[in-house]
Amino acid sequence: MTVDQRTGSSAGFELKSAALMLVAVILKTTDLAALARALDERTADTPGLFEQDPVAIDLSQVREVQAPIDFPNLIELLRQRQMLPLAVRGGSDEQMAAARAAGLVEAPAGAGPAPARAPALSPVPASPVTLTEIIREVQVAAPGTMLIDRPLRSGQQVYAKGCDLVVLAAVNFGAEVIADGNIHVYGPLRGRAIAGARGNADARIFATCMEPQLISIAGTYRTTETPLPAEVLGKPAQVRLEGDKLLLEALKA
Repeated sequence: MTVDQRTGSSAGFELKSAALMLVAVILKTTDLAALARALDERTADTPGLFEQDPVAIDLSQVREVQAPIDFPNLIELLRQRQMLPLAVRGGSDEQMAAARAAGLVEAPAGAGPAPARAPALSPVPASPVTLTEIIREVQVAAPGTMLIDRPLRSGQQVYAKGCDLVVLAAVNFGAEVIADGNIHVYGPLRGRAIAGARGNADARIFATCMEPQLISIAGTYRTTETPLPAEVLGKPAQVRLEGDKLLLEALKA
């Protein structure tokens, strides 16, 4: 309990500034049914992606839409998917007023503008343009690294939320490793590897033996339907995102 220096009495609270990390949900449609489908598709392959995470609703790509946005139902839609909508940004004056009336606050300028590049989030290359982007707002320093020192078998999944993932053994066929940051596999990578799960386009995937079922960075996917180049298949290699394309490069000693 804090003592008020002016009066000598005890105070019941203390005020301090704090940095809060938000996930921004960038709307590309005001059709809530379509938005719900897109979110469900995005989280189908990464259960536990949201665990009561605070989010900001970004309206920058729908600010010209004339039809009003049903913010109470939008908020409920996000809550049903384990998100906590707190703030809004980027909308027209009318949209921002409606959002505030629904209980959202305007995100501060420090939250930053929406990124110009929009990474695809659907794992199915032939699907329509994804309706949402999930991006991480860099408000606080990233936490540490999750370390796994045992092989991962088919059906096992590891998610390094908010950090990098290091696996000191094989990721076998049917296993899945997910990280909000980078993924390092010091052994054969034969399962699924999803780095930058919340939209970190700078994340990378490293393996000493690159043989994955699926690789993904910030929602851009590549499966075994597209064979890996001979110079990286079964060899030490990294995967990085350049624009909207995954690049696979051999690691030189």
